[in-house]
Amino acid sequence: MKFLLHPTRVVALAFLIAIVIGTLLLILPVSSADATSAPLLIALFTSVSAVCVTGLVVVDTGTYWSVFGQAVIMMLFQIGGFGMMTAATLLGLMVNRSLRLRTRLITQVETHSLGLGDVSNVARLVLFVTLLGESVIAAVLALRLYFGYGLGIEESLWSGVFHAVSAFNNAGFSIHEDSLVRYASDVWMLLPVMVAIVIGGIGFPVLHDLRAKWHDPRHWSLHTKLTLTGTIALLLVGFLLLLLFEWDNEATLGGMSVADKLLAASFASVSARTAGFNSVDIGSMTHESWALQYFLMFVGGGSAGTAGGVKVGTVAILALLVIAEIRGQSDSEAFGRRVSSAAQRQAITVLVLGSAMVVLGTLVLSRGTDFATDRIIFEVISAFGTVGLSTGITAELPPSGQLMLIFLMYAGRVGIITLAASLAIGERRMPYRYPEEHPIVG
Repeated sequence: MKFLLHPTRVVALAFLIAIVIGTLLLILPVSSADATSAPLLIALFTSVSAVCVTGLVVVDTGTYWSVFGQAVIMMLFQIGGFGMMTAATLLGLMVNRSLRLRTRLITQVETHSLGLGDVSNVARLVLFVTLLGESVIAAVLALRLYFGYGLGIEESLWSGVFHAVSAFNNAGFSIHEDSLVRYASDVWMLLPVMVAIVIGGIGFPVLHDLRAKWHDPRHWSLHTKLTLTGTIALLLVGFLLLLLFEWDNEATLGGMSVADKLLAASFASVSARTAGFNSVDIGSMTHESWALQYFLMFVGGGSAGTAGGVKVGTVAILALLVIAEIRGQSDSEAFGRRVSSAAQRQAITVLVLGSAMVVLGTLVLSRGTDFATDRIIFEVISAFGTVGLSTGITAELPPSGQLMLIFLMYAGRVGIITLAASLAIGERRMPYRYPEEHPIVG
């Protein structure tokens, strides 16, 4: 029992329980549009994808599931993005006005709070930003759908709420069969979704730091500075390269006006980081664009947010390590601060194990399917990075392939959180050190 009560394992177990509950709810006849019980694998895949805020689907969300089923899916990715233990923390605060030490420890693991004293503040910030952000985005989308597309009030509200919650939680679920392709040239639909994706995926520790010191950038934490700098760089590079690779592709941006091309490339760059929405056909993109998206999906967003991937901070730390090694410096430095050796070791471990997961998934899917390797790699990284973009092969994968994606989605959402937290919590100093030696590298 003590093994299971370790904070990092409680988080993983909480996600697993949510997946089981979601699967059972989706199996109910009331959840499907034709009032029949969904097959177990379809219900399980959808539940895992929702709880792990991925967005990969094996059936069309808008036509296969009833309104009740869609509501269950929305509840699952709201909980998955919000965080199981963060929700429990807020409930405890509302009921008891105080938190036990174990609850603080568990929530600190999930939110990456800098200290136990920050847990309550970060949890409240999560609640405030989530509810405010989703409400504003939902209102904007609903109004646009009602006045711009002539949809009824109920349909506009439901679509607005569903896509706002999905966007803010970086879930990538859409009740439209073509995701957001029908709105490819509509800035009033795509811009609010992009804003929600970025705010939700930047990470709540960063938002907490910005709220407390928004007027004093010099005193922002190194994590905040690295995350913001890395996010801006990735969004800009992704935008420019996607624009270059797809400019003349008639199946994607080729037939659009210049303004629409800029909008579509911007949306693709933002969404590829972890959101999973698409406003152009991913399967028709060039191979260069797929390769770029491999990288963007693998990196993901900020730590302790709704984004997936190995995280921007991890890659930023490794980049600083490489730069320091090239310059012959003993320390990795940025913004007048030195990156601890513990953080560097943790970043290397996360990157290596994340890469190993992608290789494992690629090997398994390559052996069990006849799809091209580049499509398989795209699918695997999308699942592990909890992105949700697909070249169109998800539903065509055999059961073994879909089970592999289920494992990758769970590992990508929960495994990296647990791993990173356990590395931080489990660090211990040995009472002795072995003699140092330098093996040959390279």
